[in-house]
Amino acid sequence: MRKYGIEPGPEYLAQFFDDYLAQLADLLPKLNGHIMPGVQAILDRLRTRDDRVLALLTGNLRRGAELKLQRYSLWNYFEFGAFADDHTDRNELGAFARARAKEEHTDDFEAARIDVIGDTGHDIACGKIFGARTIAVATGSWTREQLAAHAPDFLFDDLSQVEEVMTQLDW
Repeated sequence: MRKYGIEPGPEYLAQFFDDYLAQLADLLPKLNGHIMPGVQAILDRLRTRDDRVLALLTGNLRRGAELKLQRYSLWNYFEFGAFADDHTDRNELGAFARARAKEEHTDDFEAARIDVIGDTGHDIACGKIFGARTIAVATGSWTREQLAAHAPDFLFDDLSQVEEVMTQLDW
């Protein structure tokens, strides 16, 4: 907005977000997106475990994340989340996710027990800010080398080798 000389006040942001969500809902069915190999298999295995909680931490608006994940039948894997609606700085979202985890499970979920999985350096930075274990997956626009420069705890080309990934991460 600033690029176009508009001060991003609440009224402009609300309209921008409404427009974005409307356009996203129209666009998603037209895209040829797909679930990356191994993702659904890993989610299926983790959600049956009593020692794991699946939550979503994303720089997306809650409704935007919901639209995207519902498109691929993944939204219902996640019990709760932290979103751009909670804070405009992704690096602040870990606190929101942990607070919601405590509300849902009456557990403090110390940061060392939390895994943040992402495909950008922003995701890695977000996890590191609050002490989570960071897992980078080079399936997005960031190359393996770019991700490695951010020193994630684990780095995978993709998640297609489900057994190997589960073993390496001690899941």
